Amino acid sequence: MTTPRSKKALFIGLPLALALAVGAGVAAWDHWWRDNPGYPVNVMKEARELHERLLSFDSHITVPLDFGTAGNEADKDGSGQFDLVKANRGQLSGAALTVFGWPEIWNGPNAPHKPTAGFVEEARNQQEVRYKIITGLVRDFPNQVAIAYTPDDFRRLHGEGKFAIFISMLNAYPLGHDLNLLDLWTARGMRMFGFSYIGNNDWADSSRPLPFFNDSPDALGGLSEIGKQAVTRLNDLGVIIDVSQMSTQALEQVAQLSRTPLVASHSAPRAMVDIPRNLSDKEMQLIKASGGVVQIVGFSQYLRPLTQKTQDKLNALRERFDLPPLPNLAMALMPGDPIIAAWPEQKFGEYAGQLYGILEEEPKASLKDLGDAIDYTVRKIGIDHVGISSDFNEGGGVKGWENVGDIRNVTAELLTRGYSEADIAKLWGGNFLRVWDQVQKASRPAIASTQKAAQP
Repeated sequence: MTTPRSKKALFIGLPLALALAVGAGVAAWDHWWRDNPGYPVNVMKEARELHERLLSFDSHITVPLDFGTAGNEADKDGSGQFDLVKANRGQLSGAALTVFGWPEIWNGPNAPHKPTAGFVEEARNQQEVRYKIITGLVRDFPNQVAIAYTPDDFRRLHGEGKFAIFISMLNAYPLGHDLNLLDLWTARGMRMFGFSYIGNNDWADSSRPLPFFNDSPDALGGLSEIGKQAVTRLNDLGVIIDVSQMSTQALEQVAQLSRTPLVASHSAPRAMVDIPRNLSDKEMQLIKASGGVVQIVGFSQYLRPLTQKTQDKLNALRERFDLPPLPNLAMALMPGDPIIAAWPEQKFGEYAGQLYGILEEEPKASLKDLGDAIDYTVRKIGIDHVGISSDFNEGGGVKGWENVGDIRNVTAELLTRGYSEADIAKLWGGNFLRVWDQVQKASRPAIASTQKAAQP
């Protein structure tokens, strides 16, 4: 008996329709719910549509030294927090990729080590490796990524659908006492410079002096003479001065000396967590008064105080190492007790390793915590002086914003708080680009033309 055509169609059509429905459901889930920490569909839809026309910028991402190697390819959706696949998925227009160098105290058979003369060369090597990674990224993927040397470059690349790299530098330590290296790095594309990281250097005091480096708080009283000269040189070069990580005295002196707006590329309000690494209200006001921007960072331990459980674990650790109970949260987040300067290297290594191991177990802050920090800063210094940064690959990331592919979740949080599209555009890059425009226009014409001629 021949099966009627209508029944054949039914036998074939039902499974096909079911498969299509399942496929559509999977696609819809992937489109609206992938990595969504729980926002309503209409909010995620609005965030997605907003990012289709929004220019978005993350002002601080560290380039890992192994970026681009096997298992960490730039064009694959790997385990790291930044790659071109995730940036495209999140619709991130561009980011400050940091040419970063630090005294490498953990490498070698007898690590950790006290500082030696070789540390400067190692830090310079780190700078070179990261710079070659960035230029290699542009060379290997010219249709996907390019370096933005000017704000107009950034806007043009956004319009072309390319990821825009803004080159920044963190830590003056590798530069030694050579002010002319600022000119060299500016010619190579550096457009933002931060004086400090963990530990003081010969240019500026850090907000986190490290006794293991024989540091003491405010050893220079802010800026050294070369640090003061560097402010003028950076202004002349048209390079943004990044005041994140500086001591209060150093930041105040930069604010007094600089004729261009300042940026804190990855900071949080001290009102959220009372540590010197965060910015006081007064410091934020100084940045605002310069015309600058505070880029609120998605770094858990700067957004929310440590839980009592973690503090109890840290106090137990301190007791084992004959240290008094935690005097403050700053000592909880790093091995900063003055007595550590007298410790042998092995003891320091054991203590620091266990301390950071405990901190890694601390639950992450949430997008709500990040939103609270943004709200607080906007209330204190105004929507025109606030931005957003992740500090990915250097400890950054909160629940719901784990990598560059998740940035629409941040926008969803902002939408639920009532921020307008215009406000969100300012936070995601508009304010930073305004500052960059102002800093560039204030540069010395001769210096600016030298920069342009030196660009690859």
